[in-house]
Amino acid sequence: MSQKPQRLVYLNGEFVPEIEANISIYDSALMFGDMVFEMTRSFNKKQFMLRQHLERLYRGVRQLRIPLKISIEEMEQLVYQTMEANEPAFAPRDEHRMMIDVSRGPLGMYRMVFGGKVEPTVVIADFPVKWTVASLAHFYDDGIHAITPSQRAIPSQLLEQKIKNRSRLHFLFANLQVSLADDPNAMALLLDPDGLIAEATGANFFIVVDGKLLTPEGRNILRGTRRAYILDLAHRLGLEAQEKNIDLYDAIHADEAFFTSTAFSMLPCTKINGLTIGGGKMGPIFKRLIAAWSEEVGVDIIAQTKAFAAEADAALSSGASTYRFSEEEE
Repeated sequence: MSQKPQRLVYLNGEFVPEIEANISIYDSALMFGDMVFEMTRSFNKKQFMLRQHLERLYRGVRQLRIPLKISIEEMEQLVYQTMEANEPAFAPRDEHRMMIDVSRGPLGMYRMVFGGKVEPTVVIADFPVKWTVASLAHFYDDGIHAITPSQRAIPSQLLEQKIKNRSRLHFLFANLQVSLADDPNAMALLLDPDGLIAEATGANFFIVVDGKLLTPEGRNILRGTRRAYILDLAHRLGLEAQEKNIDLYDAIHADEAFFTSTAFSMLPCTKINGLTIGGGKMGPIFKRLIAAWSEEVGVDIIAQTKAFAAEADAALSSGASTYRFSEEEE
C-alpha cells in the first residue's frame, strides 16, 4: 500500500516536511512576537482575495521595518507553489488554508550562531480548511453566544491592531476567560477601553438594525479582508452599510448580529451576554449575504462547512477550537 504524501512547508527558500518545519529559538518572533502573518483560504481550490491579504502583509512588513527581499509578486507565486506542492497530500474535496508568516529573523546579537548572517524568516504552510472550520459548523444552527470578557482590546495608540501580528496574548486571555463559561457556544467579543465593541479574537463583528448593516469603525481593530468584502458585497446588493462606534447596548438590541473571518466566512451571533439577539437564529440579512458570497465563489459555504464537520466528527469530541480550549489544553 502506497503511503499518503506528507504536507510540505515553504521555509526560507526550500520545502520541508511539515513536522520538520522549525524556526530558531533566537528568532525575533519568539523573542518579541515580532512577526506579521496572513491566513487565506481557497474555495473550489482557488485562493480567495490572496492579493489583498498580501498587500496587508506587506504594509505590516514595511511598518515594522522587516528587511524582506522577496517582492509581493514573488510571495504570491510562492503561495501558489506551496499549494501546488501540497495538492497530492489533500483529499479531493479539501480546501487549502495558507498561513504566511514573516519575521525579521534571528536577532542580531546572535549573528555569530548563524555564521555572521541573519535574514528574515519566511514560512508558508498549507493546512486543510476542514480541520480549521469543522468544530465551528454547528454555529450555523446554534448561533454564537458572544460574551464580553474583562480583557479589553488594546487601542491602536498602545499596539497597532491594524497590523496583523503575532503579539496576541490579549486574545488568548480573552479566550481563556470565556472558556470558563459553561456554554460550548460561547466566544469572546472584546470591548475597547471606552466600552465600545471592537472585535472578536480573530473575527470582525457586524450587527443589523432596521435593515442597515453596521460594523465597528477601523480604529482599534484588524480591518479584516472579509469585513471589507462584506461591506462591498452589501453595497452591490443594495444594502446600506456603515462603519461606526457600536455600543454594547445597541448590539444587544439589534435585529441580527454575526461574525466574519477568513476561515469560516460568516457565522451568526444569536446571543450576547446571555440575551437573545433578534429571533435567536440566523437572520434574513445574514442569509442573503452568505447566499451571495456562496454564489460568487461557486461553493455553498454552509453546506461545505457542515460536510467538513461530518468528515471530521470523530476528532471533534473535545470541543476545542481556535476560540475555546479543552481541559487538557488548559
